[in-house]
Amino acid sequence: MPEPSREATPLLRADQLSTYYPIRRGVWNRTTGYIRAVDGVTLEVYPGETLGLVGESGCGKSTLGRTLLRLEEPHAGRIYYEGDEVTTLTERRLRPYRTHYQMIFQDPYASLNPRMTAGELVAEPLLAHRLAGKGEALRLAHRLLELVGLPRASAGRYPHQFSGGQRQRIGIARALAVTPKLIVCDEPVSALDVSVQAQILHLLQDLQRELDLTYIFIAHGLGAVHYISTRVAVMYLGTIVEIADKRALFASPKHPYTRMLLNASPVSDPRRRGRAILVPEGDVPSASNPPSGCRFHTRCPIAMPRCVAEEPALTGGAHAVACHYPLGGTGEEETHGLVRRETAAR
Repeated sequence: MPEPSREATPLLRADQLSTYYPIRRGVWNRTTGYIRAVDGVTLEVYPGETLGLVGESGCGKSTLGRTLLRLEEPHAGRIYYEGDEVTTLTERRLRPYRTHYQMIFQDPYASLNPRMTAGELVAEPLLAHRLAGKGEALRLAHRLLELVGLPRASAGRYPHQFSGGQRQRIGIARALAVTPKLIVCDEPVSALDVSVQAQILHLLQDLQRELDLTYIFIAHGLGAVHYISTRVAVMYLGTIVEIADKRALFASPKHPYTRMLLNASPVSDPRRRGRAILVPEGDVPSASNPPSGCRFHTRCPIAMPRCVAEEPALTGGAHAVACHYPLGGTGEEETHGLVRRETAAR
């Protein structure tokens, strides 16, 4: 897929977006702190692209996706859709925007009402937004089910009568019902068998080409992200630590955390990448009390004193990285440099 033009107006933009969850304790249920699920994220999503969002479990990926669609209320920051700020719009004023973006959820069974048939589930958004009458909505639902690879006869069946992959196809059809421009895919293949994952990824790509869709594709598996994404953003502990074109990021990651994610991906011989192997140290810190400076410094084997004291900004243009000492090339010289830095840090 060609790289989207950076001269175009972003379809969606987040500016210093944060989502906190209060920690309440005691008899009076007082707020004693906050879990910083998303903390100061700035990113842009351009028309026609697929922005992959990756990171370890609990890093804030799904919360960010839900916040961008105002399914979670942001604690701070701004959200812009096609140049219009939608951060503080009331539900009534936000309602017209709901048809412009939709979400595909991770668990296709939990996100489908078990008391509704497949046809009713797909028709429901059309009725909720008053885009069609009941008869027309059901006719459109039948066509959408066919579009995602399900026979029309399946419209009368209930979610428990479908396989996991088929249920996810229903979820995709439901997201398409209101003809959105942007779809947030929240780990849509993580609960599926490997063979079914490939089918769903192919389907998403075909639909993107046919319907001119834009995706935010959330995943913790790098294989799916590498296959479907145009650009990739890497999250750690509520922040974006690296964002770049897919080819550049996989060929030459600049942040140590990105390098570790790539090292952990299943390949027959990691040395074929020509990269020094970095191993994370310790556990992920608590999102309620993130470390000072660079949030990754507590686990980074090449951290320096500056990393503890000063938080790095996300800089670098098309290949942006939040690191005081970004990694360079992929050859032997870099490997020796990493050894020197690791020795100095210790």
